[in-house]
Amino acid sequence: MKRILSILPVAILVTIGVIFAINLVCAEQISMSKVIAYYFHGSSRCPTCHKLEQYSKEAVKTNFKDALSAGKLEFKVVNMEEGGKQYYANRYGLYTQALILSLVKDGKEDRWENLDKIWEYVGNKEVFISYVKDKVSGLLKEIQ
Repeated sequence: MKRILSILPVAILVTIGVIFAINLVCAEQISMSKVIAYYFHGSSRCPTCHKLEQYSKEAVKTNFKDALSAGKLEFKVVNMEEGGKQYYANRYGLYTQALILSLVKDGKEDRWENLDKIWEYVGNKEVFISYVKDKVSGLLKEIQ
């Protein structure tokens, strides 16, 4: 009986540790689901290219502060002409500046979308930001 009573606290601690570890794994899997907004550009950029980046960044950072701080959304600017970044051009079929939304589930890219209308909307900031906002919102709903 004494032996059982002396083992009991250890068994309880081990059980609590296992439960804690399971919760950490579950939380990690949830955090592995996110949306990544990539703005891709080259080394030579015209004023319109800079505006595309500025509007993309503004659309994401002003409309999705909570998702950004929670790690559900990331915004990354990538110069495809810098070492090792050609991978992205091949993966997404890029030939010019682009805004790509990548839906990541369980740590792997589930699917992606090229927001190619940014070129069409760059002359109208409100329409541009609304377009990006709608697309990002749609993907964020899928991970919540």
